[in-house]
Amino acid sequence: MITEHEIVLRLVLGALFGGIIGFERQVHGRPAGFRTHMLVCLSLVLLMIVSENYYYLALHNPDYIRIDPSRIAAGSVTGLGFLGAGVIIKSGMSVQGLTTAASIWMVSAIGLAIGSGLYVASVWAFALTLFALFVLRILEAKMSRMSFMDLTIVGMANLQEDSIFACLASYDARPHNIEYEQETAMDEITYRMTAALRHRTSKKNIFDALASIEGVKKVSMRRG
Repeated sequence: MITEHEIVLRLVLGALFGGIIGFERQVHGRPAGFRTHMLVCLSLVLLMIVSENYYYLALHNPDYIRIDPSRIAAGSVTGLGFLGAGVIIKSGMSVQGLTTAASIWMVSAIGLAIGSGLYVASVWAFALTLFALFVLRILEAKMSRMSFMDLTIVGMANLQEDSIFACLASYDARPHNIEYEQETAMDEITYRMTAALRHRTSKKNIFDALASIEGVKKVSMRRG
């Protein structure tokens, strides 16, 4: 059987590891922060302790009803999928909360490792998680990556798309998913598209350049 001191150690360690990871998420303004990660990790530690306790009871008491203790842990991880999905937010082309959902999943795995008494594995997993959240965040910010913006351009009916494409090409922006809408009554044409940029070009400059094209009445932009 697990001793009371061992149970307290596992619970405290789970609360500590989950809380530290959650603190990083809360500092960056994410919906699931310090308390959420702490409770997730703590709950998984407790569930693993309960699973291990059932195992010892079934092992040392032949009259005890035998169950598969691993099902408790497996069921709890499945349930965490709903919690992770709750922090993912999609707005246009932008998806936020994926890292937070992954961190919730990770603290649950750390909690299971601590609850099983696998201290070396849990410490290394904890350290690598902090490395991914802190150090790789800095490296990721310095990396050049593709960005997207949704454009809606309203102009006179004689507005040619070539002038729009030429303007975007001058900023190394490539249009995708182009849609057209013709308003004959108002003598207008509307272009809707997604522009992809590989370099850190000022989107405000692109916006001003598109607005200055002859025949353009209105330009709206949503950054992805």
